[in-house]
Amino acid sequence: MSDPPIGPAEFDILQRETFAYFVKEANPRNGLIADKTRPGAPASIAAVGLALSLYPIGVERKFMDRADAMQRTLTTLRFFNCSIQGIDADATGYKGFYYHFLDMKSGRRVWECELSTIDTAFLLAGMLTAAAYFLGDTEDEHEIRALADKLYRRADWQWAQNGGLAVCQGWKPDSHFLPYCWQGYDEALFLYLLGLGSPTFPLPAESYGAWTSTYEWRRIYEHDLLYAGPLFTHQISHLWFDLRGIRDEYMRGKDSDYFENSRRATYVQQRYAIDNPLGFSDYGETCWGITASDGPGPGNIEIGGRKRRFFDYLARGVPEGPDDGTLAPWAVVASLPFAPEIVLPTLDYFINHVHLKTKDRLGFKATFNPTHPDRYENPFGWVSQWQFGLNQGPIVLMIENYRTGLPWRLMRSSPYVTRGLRRAGFTGGWLDGHCHAAA
Repeated sequence: MSDPPIGPAEFDILQRETFAYFVKEANPRNGLIADKTRPGAPASIAAVGLALSLYPIGVERKFMDRADAMQRTLTTLRFFNCSIQGIDADATGYKGFYYHFLDMKSGRRVWECELSTIDTAFLLAGMLTAAAYFLGDTEDEHEIRALADKLYRRADWQWAQNGGLAVCQGWKPDSHFLPYCWQGYDEALFLYLLGLGSPTFPLPAESYGAWTSTYEWRRIYEHDLLYAGPLFTHQISHLWFDLRGIRDEYMRGKDSDYFENSRRATYVQQRYAIDNPLGFSDYGETCWGITASDGPGPGNIEIGGRKRRFFDYLARGVPEGPDDGTLAPWAVVASLPFAPEIVLPTLDYFINHVHLKTKDRLGFKATFNPTHPDRYENPFGWVSQWQFGLNQGPIVLMIENYRTGLPWRLMRSSPYVTRGLRRAGFTGGWLDGHCHAAA
């Protein structure tokens, strides 16, 4: 039998280099993490939540020592505990939720952005991960657990419903709630589970049923699954929640579970690339990964007698699109626990053939487009000049879930996580004390 294309040594390097983003792009005074590597970029609260989730991996993998991880975590939690919560236009948050983008130095709202419920969920998930990991009997680790608990309890999920059953996507101090709510199968699964688990302002159980009632079950190629076009929507909730072998009422009715659903979605991505209905360059069995990502546009270019339209940052998806030939290596890595048999050969292609690692040793480039004629950075086509915290975090987390399951084990130990799952109607597997297959 031949050796696998990617092994422990390659995983060690990829995790270490990707983890370095959250050290390089951090403000050590407040724990905030830059949204992307572009100079002057603001902090993203989702990137902060991912950083909090990664510090335990950093300790276990010896990327940083425990004292450093503990201090970074404590600095972050202290900042959010003391940050301004109010209706002022330049506050940090309101009602226990936080603005999507914050100034890296002051920690206040920038760009007139929205108070984001999904990005706050990233942040809270990171806080709960930290509380589950730092269990030492020291003053600092006691404070980490106390602050994480306080900040999780502060989020008013009932306010975020704005009188309805679904959770609103955001709020602004001048115009108040955005007209959009979290409906249809997407990355908000973990948002609803965190809201249901709250001991202070919990979502009613009916809100979860209202959400699943908007699902769309489809047959794509030979796979029956919950439809969501961008690959990341099938991955994000699995960063923290171990959904292997446990089912809610909807999935019991389909004789499936969310982990299996993500496995099928991963295969749909590969199959789409093999079929390549739009004729993009290099798509194939080991070259795929279409998701929300940076891109080479906007603009139209004629290539080989065919006019191509390229987009910038956009939620790309399959099979209906939008698709402009842009691929995201990080999204392939994030499917590693679901379908390693097709992910590993693809990672080997990205690392050893397309050479998508960065010169500054921060892991993969965010995206590339082999159809686009720009060959300045890479002979395989246009390559994004930036890296994003939202892309980097899932790489480290899902490699670790594949290798040891550490993030899943930490979150399984949280009473708020198990409470949220049970209130959503999940049963079976580890929730009922049964063993399940290793990652």
